[in-house]
Amino acid sequence: MKVIICGAGQVGWQIARHLAGERNDVTVVDSNPELVRRASDTLDVQGVVGFASHPDVLDRAGGRDCDLLIAATYSDEVNMVTCQVAQSVFGITRKIARLRAQTYLAPEYADLYRREHLPIDVIISPEREVAEAALQRLAAPATFDTESFLGGKAQLLGIALHEECPVLNTSLRELTDLFSTLRAIVVGVRREGRLFAPEPGDQLFADDQIYVFSHIEDVNRTLEIFGKATKKQERVVIIGGGNVGLAVARALEARSDRVRAKVIEKNRAVAERAADALERTIVLNGDGMSSDLLAEANIETADAVLAVTDDDKTNILVSVRAKQAGCRMAISLVNDPTLVPLMAPLDIDAYINPRATTVSSILRHIRHGRVRGVYSIGDAEAEVIEAQVLGTSPIAGKLVREIEFPEGVLMGAVQKGDKVLKPLGSTKIEEGDVIALFALSADIPEVERLLQVSIDFF
Repeated sequence: MKVIICGAGQVGWQIARHLAGERNDVTVVDSNPELVRRASDTLDVQGVVGFASHPDVLDRAGGRDCDLLIAATYSDEVNMVTCQVAQSVFGITRKIARLRAQTYLAPEYADLYRREHLPIDVIISPEREVAEAALQRLAAPATFDTESFLGGKAQLLGIALHEECPVLNTSLRELTDLFSTLRAIVVGVRREGRLFAPEPGDQLFADDQIYVFSHIEDVNRTLEIFGKATKKQERVVIIGGGNVGLAVARALEARSDRVRAKVIEKNRAVAERAADALERTIVLNGDGMSSDLLAEANIETADAVLAVTDDDKTNILVSVRAKQAGCRMAISLVNDPTLVPLMAPLDIDAYINPRATTVSSILRHIRHGRVRGVYSIGDAEAEVIEAQVLGTSPIAGKLVREIEFPEGVLMGAVQKGDKVLKPLGSTKIEEGDVIALFALSADIPEVERLLQVSIDFF
């Protein structure tokens, strides 16, 4: 499969890493020579320096025999023109574009993207994806990370363990015996900064951050076992009234269960726009870092603060100040993955990485074959891979206990038909089953071999 990725920033680099690792022919295009050099030096990809929207640049990148183009530069307009050139000049059949400006996404302009006008097959909106991730975090307030799998029938839960957790110093084997009917498995543990896939004899300790794969019907019970309350969020303060904050506030207004939200926005024009677009939500114009303004928003009685400004440091500091003032939960938008290890020491309950969210969304859209989804954990330290088992796969027809997974890989769930099961040693993996695997980055090539990955795009 020949793929051209336009834009070698964090999003483009991560997509290139995934697709090149799956033995696709990948070419990365960017006007910044340093970014192109980084991609070609660290990944098995080709690099072309130039503006992706220029026909001669796409020609040098292999546009004449390209199967898929992903336009993920920082400019919406460059991404749109790139897709137009790809279609009109080279006849590239599948094109994905990342668009940030919300006006391009308005329903009344949907005809713009018909093939005879501006041929974009899939539009990815980072703001909408981040807003959806924020709503998922709010829906699971006891977790610092969460993602749905297997058609929404299973969920990955990131849970921080504290001293009051009732199952501390208990081995995972003992947990399985104690809660034999619980359809949940601990697939990853972060301890003192190191992420690993645990063994059955490993114990859980205070300050561990664990990743648990749970059947959707057992999520609340899973959280309770690890000492987490499942209290409903009724009062939310949103710091940042831009596209993300506005989308979250609108979604909260549209919910049937009553959620009282307040938005704090520093820019007066942006605050006025948000106030005009919202019906029940109170919008305050001012600096979210101000203790007085947070007090005016009743932060001390809020169930959650959601900091989604375009500045990482502001989001982190506002979250810390809100927690110190009495807010029960803090969710922070963090673009820089190197800041993620600070979340737990600063008592920030959950974070959203826009780049990881966008990458996961793009990968979901371009995969229409055996690998159905990939979710990146931390700073690309591990992935959860959802894939269908091929008849030619070495694991087909084997019991789970017979499969020689690497040490950094654990199976979180198995879907047989419409039924999602907790994988046991006696569970037989058959052709057509869909499995969810937690895999440390170093072990992903071996996972691909075991799955006999065959990616069919669209």
